[in-house]
Amino acid sequence: MKNTPESRRKFLKNSVLAASAVTIVPRHVLGGVGYTAPSDQLNLAAIGAGGKGASDIKLASVEGRENVIALCDVDFSGSASRSVQNFPKAKLYADYREMLDKEKDIDAVTISTPDHVHGPAAKYAMDRGKHVYVQKPLTHNIREARLLTELARKQKVVTQMGNQGGSNPLLDMVQKWIDSGQVGKISKVQIWTNRPVWPQGIPFPEPDPNAKPKDLNWDLWLGPSPTLAFTPNLHPFNWRGWWDYGTGALGDVGCHLIDIPFRTLGLKYPKSAEASVASIYSKMWTPDYYPKGCPPSSFITLQFDGTDKSKSPIEMTWSDGGIRPAHPDIIPANMDIGGANSDNGVLIIGDKGLISTNINDSSPLMPKLFLYDGTTDFGPEKEEMPVPEYGHQKKWVEACKAGFGSKEHKGLTSSFDYAGPMTETVLMGNLAIRSYMLRKEISQNKWEYYGRKKLLWDGENMKITNLEEANQFVGRTYRKGWEV
Repeated sequence: MKNTPESRRKFLKNSVLAASAVTIVPRHVLGGVGYTAPSDQLNLAAIGAGGKGASDIKLASVEGRENVIALCDVDFSGSASRSVQNFPKAKLYADYREMLDKEKDIDAVTISTPDHVHGPAAKYAMDRGKHVYVQKPLTHNIREARLLTELARKQKVVTQMGNQGGSNPLLDMVQKWIDSGQVGKISKVQIWTNRPVWPQGIPFPEPDPNAKPKDLNWDLWLGPSPTLAFTPNLHPFNWRGWWDYGTGALGDVGCHLIDIPFRTLGLKYPKSAEASVASIYSKMWTPDYYPKGCPPSSFITLQFDGTDKSKSPIEMTWSDGGIRPAHPDIIPANMDIGGANSDNGVLIIGDKGLISTNINDSSPLMPKLFLYDGTTDFGPEKEEMPVPEYGHQKKWVEACKAGFGSKEHKGLTSSFDYAGPMTETVLMGNLAIRSYMLRKEISQNKWEYYGRKKLLWDGENMKITNLEEANQFVGRTYRKGWEV
């Protein structure tokens, strides 16, 4: 049977080959041990080929087993050059829209851009029937997360978010402690991080068109964000601290930290959110006000209804900027809480004891159980990782081959059916932060900050019910040509 692109794609999507009346010779006899027939290869492409994108597409290629046919990046002179070296036969593009329109044989795409491009790029690919692997956070805003979750089901594409710690087998230990009732009735979760580790809570940098690197396509980097002259200190990393492009500390590591209790407690949409943020005073009595950017630190409280795994309501707190909870008495005073140096962590607190874990990116999870009756149980301080990043990308590739609805697909730890609602929860914290900064002038130089309240959230309808102005942060405004 002729192996046309259409027949190969049909095989990959449905994992079915037409039956034949003749005897089929095994592939390894024809091609040798380890040979992969072209019909069994995925045609992969990367949108964002540098930084994390370089490792995402390399791991998705499964050591070259899969076929990387195209790479897209706005600047191949930087870290994206590694991907060019790894896949010298891949065609190069600056605009993912052009790549996806021209390269009809692409089966699946990794998306590892700055946060503001995640949603537009993923939708463009999914609309064309491509499987997608999207870095965390899944999207820049709540509306995009909901849209991609529903679109994945409609298009029947296999999806995975890049919070690789979700595939860490040590999460089974945490799940067992919770499911067995060892920590008792759980009512509180505390989460913290040392992020941001980039400039934040400062004035927006001044544009300087003369400073633009010659190989950087700045207009494509801006994507859906407003037109702006080249501005230093945004690309390639510090964009994280500005709302037009990034999602702050929550977007950077929230999907690695909030994932742990959200997953193991079976949480759903929060029912409320409230925030407080640090103020910086450059002059007496007048706090600096930079609503274009994320604050230097914040404290978020999310309230959840009980679920099958967490029978009672749950209060989840998040703190960033290096602010962490008090050291619980049940944990020895000379022992870190969470991870090393107590920099990042999660405490799941019940009436019989608590669970402490580290951030779950590719750092050791370090799960620890402390019960008030003196019982303890600790996971390993160091983890064996025979497959990089717990095989998170590889499992997605295998699910793409098996097809939508397959057991491999259903076995993914961060398909959009899970990652969408979890990302919405992460981004609820940012909605609360941005609402906290809303203000109106009531007299000369006197301001009312009217968003500093507990925000009530209707998760099913994606709406704050007690402050209409807060709903502007559920989505965003898109530059023409980049709408989602």
